[in-house]
Amino acid sequence: MKLYAARHGETVWNAQDRVSGLTDVELTEKGIAQAKALAVKLEGVKIDLMLVSPLKRAQDTAKIVSEHCGGIPIITEERLIEQNYGIYEGIDRFNEAFLQNKRWFAYKYPGGESMMQLAHRIYGLLDEVTVKYSDKNVLLVCHGGVLRAVNTYFKDMTNDEYFNFLLDNCGLIEFEL
Repeated sequence: MKLYAARHGETVWNAQDRVSGLTDVELTEKGIAQAKALAVKLEGVKIDLMLVSPLKRAQDTAKIVSEHCGGIPIITEERLIEQNYGIYEGIDRFNEAFLQNKRWFAYKYPGGESMMQLAHRIYGLLDEVTVKYSDKNVLLVCHGGVLRAVNTYFKDMTNDEYFNFLLDNCGLIEFEL
């Protein structure tokens, strides 16, 4: 089994460096072009199905990939939704209070969830995926915060490595299981 994981295409809030956890922000024209480029990159790669965040930016990215790659089935997976950043939703992602909170893994964003809660949700999903789809190649289409947790499921990371990890929009990582 191979597990692929991709981040959605660029949104307006990504371009503005705003925190966009649960806010359902649309893809920009650049984001649509990134999704098309991801689809081209995946040509000839055997992917049996996609598990996709319910947020529009991930759904639209997955639809573009699916259509280009011959109709890969899309399954909406609620646990792939981006982290709930609570009161920091919509603020500048370089806001000092937000960045400080991001370094405290067990601390919930006020009105949101902690990174440990996010990891619990993602690890449970990945445990299921590796059993349920052990004979399939799966593409996850989700978000930057989620992908940090996915990456730590497969690789040990220091706190600083975790803090600084960010996959580019429509970036793709691959894990062999």
